Parts: sequence; C-alpha cells; structure tokens
Amino acid sequence: MNKNFLANLYNGGIFHVYNRTNNKEILFKTDANRLYFLTQYAKYLQPFLDTFCWCLLPNHFHFLVRVKTTEEIKKYLNSKPSESMKSLEEEYLEDGAITELLLELEWKRFFTSYSMAFNKQHERKGNLFHRPFKRIEINKETHFTQAIVYIHANAVKHKLCSDFTNYKWSSWHSILSESPTQLCRNEILQWFGGVQPFIDAHKKMIAYYYDKDVAIEEAE
Repeated sequence: MNKNFLANLYNGGIFHVYNRTNNKEILFKTDANRLYFLTQYAKYLQPFLDTFCWCLLPNHFHFLVRVKTTEEIKKYLNSKPSESMKSLEEEYLEDGAITELLLELEWKRFFTSYSMAFNKQHERKGNLFHRPFKRIEINKETHFTQAIVYIHANAVKHKLCSDFTNYKWSSWHSILSESPTQLCRNEILQWFGGVQPFIDAHKKMIAYYYDKDVAIEEAE
C-alpha cells in the first residue's frame, strides 16, 4: 500500500482517516448499527482525537481528526481507573510508548468492539474491517478545506443521494445545529468564516469537484 495512505499519527497532526469492510461487505445494516458505531467511536477515540467531521456510508466511513496533545492524552489516561488501563497506555504515561502505537491500539479496540457486536447481531463471523486502516495527513490549508467538503459530500460521490444536505449520516447537520456536540464545530465555522460561508463553500466546491467528475482525492 502507498505509504501516503499510512501516515504516522502524531500529536497535533490532522488526518483524514477512513476504512472499508473486507470484500466491500455491508458495514451498517440498521440505523442502530450506525448509532452504535458513533457511540463506540466516542468511547474509544474521542479522548485521543479532536473530530472535525465524519460521514458513514454503506461499506465504509470517513473521519477528519486532529490528534490531541501529549498533555491532553496523559490527562485523560490519568483519569482512567487503573484496572481498565492497557499496558501500552501505562507505558505512554511513563513516556515509554509513542503516540502512533497508542492510536493504532485505540483504533483497533474500536474496530474490534464494533465488529464483535455487529457479528453477534447479524450472525456473522470473521474480520469485518479491511486492514490496515488508511490515514492521510492533511498538511495544507487548501487540503483541509477540500477534505471537509469531500467527506460531507461523499454520499453524492457514491450516488446515494443527489443532494448531500439530505443525507442523514454525516456531520453536516451537527455543524449547522445548535445542539451540543463533540465536534470542533466553532473551529470549523470560524475556518470558513461563518455559517453562510461554510454552506456556500460546500455548494461551490461540490459543483466543481463532483459535477465535473474531478475527484478531490482517491479515498476508497
């Protein structure tokens, strides 16, 4: 696999993380599956990542995230009950483990948790997710903007809808809502210059990248 799709996860780095199922099987059969997926993401990965946006598709998912600082991660780990600590987490607190390894562990725990529940519910066996999961570093301002639009409009790319604003399973709705959220909503809106510029940028960029069949990035 191209090493650009397996970027090292480091503190403060911003990454487009995505993965699909083995053999393009269905990842979500019900809305309850999707809600459980997001709940487990919040449980296993939100303590380590700032989340900008996401989108859930039938056989894959996308997240745009920033790895939290060493201090933030250690603060969280120190708050955990000692009996629930994994050996790698203990090593991290003692500066004996690097962020890359810790994050790979947490993503693995997340995938395993969802897979076990999904397999049990749907009487399925074996690995659900393709390995390794992909992550692309976002190191340019234009790429950051493009990644947000790409993720929100991914349902259009896969012809699940003609208008991405009608697609239920993306962070688009949470960003425009005033309801509590764990997303970096204010940071995203400030980046675009406010709510209306956020909406306008999506409509303009989607018309360019999708109507002209020019991919923002090859993600699946």
